[in-house]
Amino acid sequence: MAEPCSGGQVHLRQEGAVAVITLDNPPVNSSTDAVRRGILAALDRIDVQRTTAVVLTGAGQHLMAGADLHELEKEPTEPTLPQVTAALAAFPLPLIAVVKGHTLGGGLELALACDVRLATPSATLGLPEVSVGVIPGAGGTQRLPRAVGLAKALEMIVSGKSIAAVEANRIGLVDELLVATDEESQQAEILAYASRYRGGKRPLAERDVAPVDESTLQAQAQKLLARSRGLPAAAVAAEVVMSAGKSSFAEAVAKERAHFLALRGSEPARALRYLFFAERAQPFTPTQAVEPRLLKRVSVFGAGTMGSGIALCVLQAGYVVDLLELNAAALEAGVKRIADELNGNIDRGRMTAEQRDEMLARLRPTQEIQAVVGTDLVIEAIIEDLDVKRALFADLAGLVGEETLLATNTSYLDIDRIAEGVAHPQRVLGLHFFSPAQRMALLEVVRCETTSEQTLSTAIRFSRRLKKKAIVVANSWGFVGNRLYAAYRRQCEFMLEEGASPERIDSALEAYGMAMGPFKVADMSGLDIAWRMRQQTLTTRHLRRYVGIPDVICEAGRLGRKTGKGYYRYGEGKGPVSDPEVAAIIDRYRQEQRIEARGFSDEEIQQRALLALINEALLLLGEGVCQRPADIDIALVHGYGFPRWRGGPLFIARQWGHERLTSELAWLAEVSGKGHERGDAGLVSADTLKG
Repeated sequence: MAEPCSGGQVHLRQEGAVAVITLDNPPVNSSTDAVRRGILAALDRIDVQRTTAVVLTGAGQHLMAGADLHELEKEPTEPTLPQVTAALAAFPLPLIAVVKGHTLGGGLELALACDVRLATPSATLGLPEVSVGVIPGAGGTQRLPRAVGLAKALEMIVSGKSIAAVEANRIGLVDELLVATDEESQQAEILAYASRYRGGKRPLAERDVAPVDESTLQAQAQKLLARSRGLPAAAVAAEVVMSAGKSSFAEAVAKERAHFLALRGSEPARALRYLFFAERAQPFTPTQAVEPRLLKRVSVFGAGTMGSGIALCVLQAGYVVDLLELNAAALEAGVKRIADELNGNIDRGRMTAEQRDEMLARLRPTQEIQAVVGTDLVIEAIIEDLDVKRALFADLAGLVGEETLLATNTSYLDIDRIAEGVAHPQRVLGLHFFSPAQRMALLEVVRCETTSEQTLSTAIRFSRRLKKKAIVVANSWGFVGNRLYAAYRRQCEFMLEEGASPERIDSALEAYGMAMGPFKVADMSGLDIAWRMRQQTLTTRHLRRYVGIPDVICEAGRLGRKTGKGYYRYGEGKGPVSDPEVAAIIDRYRQEQRIEARGFSDEEIQQRALLALINEALLLLGEGVCQRPADIDIALVHGYGFPRWRGGPLFIARQWGHERLTSELAWLAEVSGKGHERGDAGLVSADTLKG
């Protein structure tokens, strides 16, 4: 019979000559004070005279999926995880860890401190600490290189990515894969292995680190750090891992721990924890209890790039999907895009041919609009034309049941206008996906004046199944994401007019951590899209500062990557290259406008772009376009490449406080000139920016 240790979160039982320690801290057996005390208490109670081996396992699906991140907000308390891993490594009997489910962070460090690791084939293993702003702090940076070699350890720890148990077994991180699939048979297999085990103690701390060419390792580290986009913990992790074997194990783990403690209270770590919790909070809470509708079949109208991407995203979530497109050639092209993407996933080892075939069997391409009869949700993804969308919604409402949800993927159009005249308008909403829909995590769930809470609750459940980061926003021009990005781009155009080059602005913002500079993004998207939108503002341009450089660039036939030239020049298969013609166009424009160009530092470029985002975010909150400040940060991180480790503009604003923020926004208004909206009016307080 199992005996509880430390409040019942760790249990100890004796199975013949095998002692079994079970972590029992639902839902993922995370590391807490009680769990750590329980492990040490269990070790103390084991009768070493009548025991030959000890099994460390977890109740439920996981061994341990990492630390309780709430603990990182406080000062560390004893026993610490390094004390626990040291006790496991020093225990006189061999310890056998059962790796299952998500064995991550501190969970993998526990397993590494044991002598043998068994694993279920479906388990995942990793040290993802850099993703929350720290590094492994219980020996992981030193034991993992001794288990799998420096190169693989560097890759796993600096990237923070997990690996499957099958790969872990191949590289020596896992000693043996379990064969049994049901829990009872698995327990018997584990106990049988432990009973016959005679391999003795095999502590990783006593192994040598296999030598590796230093220059090769440095080159690998630089590639990994480039992908981390300036994440501070990644650089520290690389340094600590590469030091493995250059000093004693005790000295190395002491260095690791010192870095861990220094990082845990840093602003990047706090920013990453903030996002971790914000992303897991409920994006929408109805005012009264409602039961979300059950969706089984989804119809996507439009087989263009966006429509086919949405259809693929929904297919991957397990739904039956109708793909409707009136144009036969466009429908064929859309189906091909989906098949090509799936074939690429097979080539990359992400799925099997059988999985692809099963997915395609759930895809129903058709040119018949009547195919929507009986569906549970229609997502419209056709051209951005209000009249065309209104006509389509009227047709759809006459074909589907009154409970069928009708969603538009529009980026800018007024969804209340689209919903006008639709029977049962409470089922109309916006589902704004970001391109490519099958890869981008952000999903804006747009609430119209008539949208019901049940419809919103259903959409949130749907978004979870699609594995999207959903935010609920009010119907407003550009919603949240595009409106924020428009303010950011506009400020960058101000700096372009004042003297900064596209290359200077892009490099400064990429150095800040943005995934791509704004002018590279514009070239990739196509400059003509924004050009057409600007042409619709001719009668109101005089009300605000307007920069005409993008128009002149377009008038010169430079429309971005698709024409081989935009703000940059593009060759066959090559990335953006500076083009003197662009510099000449901009210089002529400044001369015509009598603007004397001036120099910009990286810091000024970064600060003005950031303040433009903060300003617009505060305006969005003030107008009630979104309710949670954290939703704005989530949108920018997942939709626009804002560096995750900086938390987001409103996280940053909250760190600054009222006095500094007021001063910074006043400066922004001064340098931005006519028509610049201030977003600080009565909004900047701890309560406003909470969450």
